Amino acid sequence: MLTLSIIVKQPQIPFPSYTLRALMKQILEGMRAFHASGLVHRDIKSDNILLHCPPGSGRVYAKISDFGFAKKEDTVNQQTYVAGTIPFMAPELFKLPSIISQKVDMYAIGVIFYKLITHEYPVDQPNVKLQGKALWDMPKIERLQKFENDILWDLLSKLLEFDPIKRITAAEALQHPFFSSLQAFDDISPEQQDLALQAAAEELEGNENITQFDKDPTFIVSESTIKLFIQQYLISHPNQEELINNQNNQQKEEFQTIREIESYEKEMIKQDQIEKQTIELEIHPSQQVNDIIVD
Repeated sequence: MLTLSIIVKQPQIPFPSYTLRALMKQILEGMRAFHASGLVHRDIKSDNILLHCPPGSGRVYAKISDFGFAKKEDTVNQQTYVAGTIPFMAPELFKLPSIISQKVDMYAIGVIFYKLITHEYPVDQPNVKLQGKALWDMPKIERLQKFENDILWDLLSKLLEFDPIKRITAAEALQHPFFSSLQAFDDISPEQQDLALQAAAEELEGNENITQFDKDPTFIVSESTIKLFIQQYLISHPNQEELINNQNNQQKEEFQTIREIESYEKEMIKQDQIEKQTIELEIHPSQQVNDIIVD
């Protein structure tokens, strides 16, 4: 299944503001539901946001995946190890021991949104120590000229806030003016409107799978927009076409309902009972950090 990276890595393809806004809302809503279960993902990044296009639906759903590092949130006990992927790691993770809260996921989401717009990371150093030093040497993430929308930048600055206490939650982000202002409701395409009306009609006809988000045009990402990225991606990666065509058969671990999240939470609690903390420093070539100590 394709991930958000196909958009991030293709800056030459126009990305409409209404699609960006809807995609951001989908991701934030998924994170809100996940955090409601009391878990921290700890490895939110572009490669872990799947793009699912149900055949014949005309729309795309963003799905959070890869819960291998997820843990029950603990805002009391300090942690002596961290997990994640370097450019997406929140500043507080580079000064251990620290409290690892759900706010680390929100910073990572801010990095994803930042990169969707600029196609670069706000801070990108080759290793953990340099990344931590760069973050701690700056007071905040500076605004680039690419961010012409003041309301959008205000949202990003709150997601990329260095102080985790001041950093907004997913629920708070969804109430931000970027999603709730007149500007947001004016920025809806005819296709989004049509797909929302289509979903409402299907619900009236007895389709019980229709959700409130299917009927809300501000949450709808149209397949026609994402298809441009897919087509260009296939030109560069022709061997991936069969994989994309069979995406519904993929067995990636992903959560679609609160019930599944709660089931996973129980598994994580069992794992926590037998988990041993490690103090080994291990940095993989993929820049993924697994249970590391930062000096």
